[in-house]
Amino acid sequence: MADVGRVLVITPTYNEADNLPLIVRRVREAVPHADVLIADDNSPDGTGQLADEIAAQDRQVHVLHRPGKEGLGRAYLAGFAWGLERDYDVLVEMDADGSHRPEELPRLLDAVPHADLVLGSRWVAGGAVVNWPRSREALSRGGSLYTRLALGIRTRDATGGYRAFRAQTLRDLDLASVQSNGYCFQVDMLWRALQRGKVVREVPITFVERESGTSKMSNRIVLEALTKVGQWGVQERWRQIIGQPRRR
Repeated sequence: MADVGRVLVITPTYNEADNLPLIVRRVREAVPHADVLIADDNSPDGTGQLADEIAAQDRQVHVLHRPGKEGLGRAYLAGFAWGLERDYDVLVEMDADGSHRPEELPRLLDAVPHADLVLGSRWVAGGAVVNWPRSREALSRGGSLYTRLALGIRTRDATGGYRAFRAQTLRDLDLASVQSNGYCFQVDMLWRALQRGKVVREVPITFVERESGTSKMSNRIVLEALTKVGQWGVQERWRQIIGQPRRR
């Protein structure tokens, strides 16, 4: 595994008590030098208290208690701020439900020396999904295709949430202005990176549908993504028409 400095794996949680102990253990086994930050949105099932218990037994596990459920994007932004304040070199996004396999994290970290942002991709050669219905796969593939067409980018998996950011990349992305959530948050962060000329690489992963707990996907999250990506696409086409350079 490449030496990329201090690594922080950020795992947002809301009602993930059944999944959290296993996912933390798997992360710690897969990348022993990495720290884990559990960003809990005041889960009513006691996930936050469980996270405290895990952290009390492992000095490389930390807990960020948030006042309530504000969405995936807000949780990650809070986690990024926490990690940047403590001078981590690489900050990783990872779901708490096991859909992002910790055993594949070394693959993402190995690509960090050659990129500013590394995406775990389901839709490149070698990538796959497990236990998804055709409707869910069609939604995900369609979302990435829509994003590629709207924004004029080549990224195959624009909505995936298994990612490794260099700290400097995050510092350059004006995180204070990010207002999006869910799928849209992932596209937003990718689009900001590309606009600023960052090097983005995709590595194949196998995405495994959760076995415990409830998915946070909703029609509102999908609608937000469709609307905002469409708006960004119109803005990009207008920029091209008037000859305005991309932000750097």
